Amino acid sequence: MTNSLSKYIKENYCYLTTTGRKSGKPHEIEIWFGIQGDSLYLLSGGGADSDWVKNLRVNPNVTVRIAKQTFTGVARIAQEEKEEMMARYMLAEKYQEWAEGRKLSEWARAALVVAIDLVENLL
Repeated sequence: MTNSLSKYIKENYCYLTTTGRKSGKPHEIEIWFGIQGDSLYLLSGGGADSDWVKNLRVNPNVTVRIAKQTFTGVARIAQEEKEEMMARYMLAEKYQEWAEGRKLSEWARAALVVAIDLVENLL
């Protein structure tokens, strides 16, 4: 799937749909993202208190729409430091014009890193 994802790297936003942990209804948010391999990376400025993070902790099965393509995936909180730092720098570079040698912003340093491992394209 990697080849099909690479064409979306320059897109500004993706639309993440989680299942409400109480309502069971779909909840969609617009959010910044980065792509590495077959995974998307998101930063939650609200940390674990964000509703979308609370939702995916209860049900990690999500859909992600980028441009007109929808993907299914499984969300997880990034646990390994190497993966977490890669995501922080990738998103800071994409959205905050971060360059090597500069300090990361508070958002890039402190936000919770969420990875979404994509499983398939939906038509």
